[in-house]
Amino acid sequence: MKITVVGAGAVGATCADNIARKELATELVLLDIREGFAEGKALDMTQTAALLGFDTKITGSTNDYSKTAGSDVVVITSGLPRKPGMTREELIGTNANIVKSVAENILKYSPDAIIVVISNPMDTMTYLALQSTGLPKNKIIGMGGILDSARFKCYLSAALGANPSDLNAIVVGGHGDTTMIPLIRYATWNSAPVTDFLTEEQQQKVVADTMVGGATLTKLIGTSAWYAPGAAGAALVEAIVRDEKKLFSCCVALDGEYGQSDICLGVPVIIGKNGVEKIIDYKLNETEQAAFDKSAAAVRNMNDVLKTL
Repeated sequence: MKITVVGAGAVGATCADNIARKELATELVLLDIREGFAEGKALDMTQTAALLGFDTKITGSTNDYSKTAGSDVVVITSGLPRKPGMTREELIGTNANIVKSVAENILKYSPDAIIVVISNPMDTMTYLALQSTGLPKNKIIGMGGILDSARFKCYLSAALGANPSDLNAIVVGGHGDTTMIPLIRYATWNSAPVTDFLTEEQQQKVVADTMVGGATLTKLIGTSAWYAPGAAGAALVEAIVRDEKKLFSCCVALDGEYGQSDICLGVPVIIGKNGVEKIIDYKLNETEQAAFDKSAAAVRNMNDVLKTL
């Protein structure tokens, strides 16, 4: 099994580190445009192997895509991170050219790869990758919903005083501060609805905190988060390479599901060795469906920017 992570910045390096520690691949390639940067990160990670007990071969590369040849899964984290006050939409112009170039170069050497997109704005970059590569829709997956759902569980665990691993909670819709939809009606604490334990006010606060989870971190640390996004990317890779049939919220191409088509949005899916193996219908109620449709409209507006580039 060979995995490539494109972009050796904070998110990419964290994702690669998780992949190596979990021994998800026999060979891991870390690629970056900055001279020597990926090589340095790869060497640093390799020097942890004796301490952490993994034997994944880690190779760094400065923009040499030939070293990625034969990759089974490729994670794209390339692009500028968000700065305080910057919206994901403002990143489109710069990151679109980067993501398109990366995807096209990857497919020259790994035509059968499954591509995981982390670059922001993630919904639009996933759509761009799908349109520019022509790959089957099951092979292009945006990570955002996994991260948003992890943040949802984080805030729920704080409100409940519960262990996060005892919680099931999912976020659908766009990966944005105003477009994501934490489905608190479906959230459970070891099968019991969390709504049985939280007041309406507490529920609203958890939902609100989840929606600005990324912006909160950007304000605190001055740039985009990396530990949770990197771990979320690695979790998605793990579900693919180990054929886990895991139910995640991922940004995928819709063709009539949830009333939407010609768009990539976060919905519940089964992830396995073939990438997206099934889209799960959560039977949204009228209010949730209206929010989903509003989210789709906002993402379409971002996607329309691609036409002007």
